[in-house]
Amino acid sequence: MSEPGPLSDLRKSYELGTLEDEEAAREPLLQFRAWFEDALAHGVPEPNAMTLSTVGGDGRPSSRPVLLKDCDERGVVWYCNYESRKGRELAAHPFAALQFHWVERERVVRIEGPVEKVSAEESDAYFARRPLAHRIGAWASPQSEVIEGRATLVARAAQFGLKFGLNPPRPPHWGGYRLRPDCWEFWQGRASRLHDRIRYRLQDGRWVKERLAP
Repeated sequence: MSEPGPLSDLRKSYELGTLEDEEAAREPLLQFRAWFEDALAHGVPEPNAMTLSTVGGDGRPSSRPVLLKDCDERGVVWYCNYESRKGRELAAHPFAALQFHWVERERVVRIEGPVEKVSAEESDAYFARRPLAHRIGAWASPQSEVIEGRATLVARAAQFGLKFGLNPPRPPHWGGYRLRPDCWEFWQGRASRLHDRIRYRLQDGRWVKERLAP
């Protein structure tokens, strides 16, 4: 077997699709919904997985995957522990960037904007729909904190399982965030690295659509 080539030789030609100006929707939410439905139709694994990037008080950025749970005219929603690193960073700097990378469709969607917590009622309603083990897990995990080992999590899950039974309430430190987009970018891979990039930016309450060089 021959030795694998260096990383610098790894490359791919993107040829699955296009995003011409006339193909792009007039508003970003319509474009996102069309691409998301396409990802579902083509069996993209976890199409709702997105990378969330935040910035700490020291100016140091950090990223991690979260799951999209709602997306409408009000913004893009995910749920997590408010006391986690991302929660603390959003408390200090309530702005974030999100990215979807649908490798199988050779597409990327980037979203930027201010972030706010969703209402307690929205968080309660979503929490009640989660599987029981997930609801217990929200109590058991002191997210982003150092723990002695996995046994600590298992013991805490058992403890809260006994305490709450089949009806654990939503923890006060757990709930939703909503990013209110002021910028969307849709990237479609193209041959010869001449990719399509369509950006929508909010200006005076209206979406301005423009093409960016790749």
